[in-house]
Amino acid sequence: MDWKFTDDAPIYQQIMNIMKRQIASGELKAGQKLSSVRELALEAGVNPNTMQKALAELEREGLVYSQRTAGRFVAEQGDIREGLQEELMMEYVDEFLEKMMKLGFSVDEVIDLLQKKAEKRQRRQMRMTENERSE
Repeated sequence: MDWKFTDDAPIYQQIMNIMKRQIASGELKAGQKLSSVRELALEAGVNPNTMQKALAELEREGLVYSQRTAGRFVAEQGDIREGLQEELMMEYVDEFLEKMMKLGFSVDEVIDLLQKKAEKRQRRQMRMTENERSE
C-alpha cells in the first residue's frame, strides 16, 4: 500500500481514505484478509493505536469485518464498492471544480472543456480498437 500522509487531516482518517480507495478500485477485494494491525501500522509508519482506530471506523462503516481469532477481512457486500466509487467520484469532482473556480472558470466552461476532452478520448479509444482489429 502507498502510505503518504499530509497535515490537513488526522492520520487515522487518511488511513481510512487510502483503504477506501483500495476497496473501491478492487486493489483490496471482497473477502480478502487484511494484515494484522501491527503489520499494517509498521508498513504505514504509524502507531498501532492509530491503525486500530482507522480499522475500527472502517468496521463501524461496514467496509471491513472481524472474525474472532481469524483477523479482519474486506466486507463481501457487492454494493459497497459501488458506493465507495460514487463517494470518491464526488470528492474528486468537488476538488476539481473548486480548483477550476479558483482559476476563474465558470461551471459552463468546465463542462464544455470536459465534454471536448471526453469526446477526444473516445475518438482515440475507437482508433486504438480499430487498429487492434486490423492487426
